[in-house]
Amino acid sequence: MLHQDKQIFIVGYGAIGKALAVFLQRRGANVKLVRGRLQEGATIQQQLEVQLPDGSQVDAGIEILPLNALQGQQGVLVLTTKSFGNATLAATLQSIGVNMPLVILQNGLNVEQPFLQPGFENVYRCVLFATSQNMDEQRVRFKPVAVSQVGVVKGEPGLLQEIVVLINTDDFPFSATTDIQPITWKKAIANSVFNSVCPLLQADNGIFHRNAAAMQIAAEIIRECVLVAAAKGIPLQAADIENTLLQISKSSDGQLISTLQDLNNGRPTEIDTLNIAIAAMAAELNMLEKVPRTAMLGQLIKIKESLTK
Repeated sequence: MLHQDKQIFIVGYGAIGKALAVFLQRRGANVKLVRGRLQEGATIQQQLEVQLPDGSQVDAGIEILPLNALQGQQGVLVLTTKSFGNATLAATLQSIGVNMPLVILQNGLNVEQPFLQPGFENVYRCVLFATSQNMDEQRVRFKPVAVSQVGVVKGEPGLLQEIVVLINTDDFPFSATTDIQPITWKKAIANSVFNSVCPLLQADNGIFHRNAAAMQIAAEIIRECVLVAAAKGIPLQAADIENTLLQISKSSDGQLISTLQDLNNGRPTEIDTLNIAIAAMAAELNMLEKVPRTAMLGQLIKIKESLTK
């Protein structure tokens, strides 16, 4: 059983991690931010500010730790790092003996696999329905879209509700679900649209509700990906995902998707867990010809990523 004063360690110094840390600190939780790439260094205190959708700001002083400071600690780990670093992060955590319950707040498919193989005992997956963008190092702009869902990948189902209560806030709400896989696929398909089309058009998330041609391309990608999901035993409705995509597009109008932010800053992207992963699954199922747009857009993002390094 988790006590509600249990420490929460948010691994990841990005926009989502900062926003969640501020909201939790203001709720009175025992929360610390951990730099996912910095394995050594001093612990510092930093004042972080979050701009809310109504234009108001909230702030909090947050303790920020290097990764090796997790050694010997007990609590809950919440991962908001980029998924391309999961294998390295899992190996590092294992090397310093960290095996707390793990909540993965990342987009994409199979992002939990690096943590299952080393034997993490309790792994939970969150599907995020919120967007956040860095304004500068200490300020982020945050927009919730809907309640973010958390489900069990491996471990004790009884801990799920306790973890949700531990990390839930009014500004950044979470809820438990008994089956996370359909929700994961639904969001991954929507993100395969946002994270490929928006960066290639240099457009914000609102492009799909503002532009009918962009929405038509989105609908074609969604139909392709739904075929792969069905072949993997995950039945989904294309129209349902289109509606979700439009809802996200409207609620995050003006916000830049994470892949576009990464490309603008010369960082690696998470496209390998989105379009590239879905295309790879299609190839394994001998149905690659069914996903030409999804595959091509993923390849174009990989080329663009190589050009920005």
